[in-house]
Amino acid sequence: SYKVESPEQSQGCARGTLGTRGSAALSDPEGLSRCHPGFPSNRAGASPKQPQQQPRPPPGMPLHVSDYSWQQTNAAVFISVPLRGVCVRDADVFCTENYLKVNCPPFLFEVFLYAPIDDEKSQAKIGNDTIVFTLYKKEEAMWETLSVSGVDKETMQRIREKSILQAQERAKEAMEAKAAARREDQKYTLNVMMKIEEEERKKIEDMKESERIKATKELEAWKEHQRRAEEQKRIQRKEKLHQQEKLIEEEKKKLKQKTHTRNSAPRNLATKGRNSENMFSEKLKEDSIPAPRSASSIKINFTPRVFPTALRESQVAEEEEWLHKQAEAQRAMNTDIPELPDLKEEEKNPEWLKDKGNKLFATENYLAALNAYNLAIRLNNKIPLLYLNRAACHLKLRNLHKAIEDSSKALELLTPPVAENANARVKAHVRRGTAFCQLELYIEGLQDYEAALKIDPSNKIVQNDTEKIRNIIQGTELKS
Repeated sequence: SYKVESPEQSQGCARGTLGTRGSAALSDPEGLSRCHPGFPSNRAGASPKQPQQQPRPPPGMPLHVSDYSWQQTNAAVFISVPLRGVCVRDADVFCTENYLKVNCPPFLFEVFLYAPIDDEKSQAKIGNDTIVFTLYKKEEAMWETLSVSGVDKETMQRIREKSILQAQERAKEAMEAKAAARREDQKYTLNVMMKIEEEERKKIEDMKESERIKATKELEAWKEHQRRAEEQKRIQRKEKLHQQEKLIEEEKKKLKQKTHTRNSAPRNLATKGRNSENMFSEKLKEDSIPAPRSASSIKINFTPRVFPTALRESQVAEEEEWLHKQAEAQRAMNTDIPELPDLKEEEKNPEWLKDKGNKLFATENYLAALNAYNLAIRLNNKIPLLYLNRAACHLKLRNLHKAIEDSSKALELLTPPVAENANARVKAHVRRGTAFCQLELYIEGLQDYEAALKIDPSNKIVQNDTEKIRNIIQGTELKS
């Protein structure tokens, strides 16, 4: 890593932290092989006023810098390397714990350090045609020289290669650490997103639950209101009936009194006539006989009823609940299906789709009828006849398990059991029983047929089919 400060921070100079510059080491192996073999020790370079004369290298060869100076303490080493025209952009610094190199064309500076340094903490400051290095020693001690003395070219080459390998290893470790940190960040981000989504999902579920509770309370309140209204109507009917009975009793009493008076009047007049021989006795007798009643018709009005059964045989609460459920089913409409905007106006009506499916079923186009019932159920899943008709399609198409599911759903919606839905319940039991029998589950099929017979005991077809199933179960059915 190499960090450079801005000119305002360094007052015209650039400072960097000496890390392992693996890219420079890998891109210039020939430059490393052409380095100077050794350097002078403490204060090896001459002063700037008396520059050291060196022979000019051949064209294309780098200029090895030897007029550097260095100082040390127990903990650090300070090296000043003069490089004319050096800048941060052109200088390439490579440093490991035993090797330091600066490549700033056409200048080249390298040194094989006397003892290991901490290259992560060490720094370089570039500016004013000079690079100043601050190298921190790993072990506090005074060095005898800056560079290792008496090393040959092979040793130097080996140190260079070792430094390059160390740089590569550190670069690889840094990349792996960075990748691991990135993976940890991604994992943390994913966990945070999952937590946020879970909170949102929980919030939505809580809202749904609160809405469900609210709707349940409203429905219970409506049922209670309906019950009270029905109770009030029943009380009013009883009071009205009681008043009518009182009026009838009063009319009977008046009629009885009138009859008694008319019967007693002729007797009194006859007694007076016999005693006084009144000349008007015959006339009085004629007047006491009541005139014949005139012929007329009496109109009787009955209370209109939705169900055909008599009041003593019906169940008012169940019938009211069934009517309420059917009204709610007609109002229910699902508007979340994606193809709703593409449908025609009549295709958005479940009743129209049901009639369309019935016509297709009558022409034995069972697949088309099944599609019509499917769309109708997606628009409104509260109508039991849609499931009942779709079960018939599944039976024709040999989708027996689906026929059982649709028949069961129809029976679930055909509650409470009243006279109006008796025929539909018979069909649902028969179709489910047929599917069971075709699956060779005869006991389950017999249960459905017997349930259908309980609803409609006079159905001859169901009676015959039930008897056949019993024979199959008992193994006594005759071969046709």
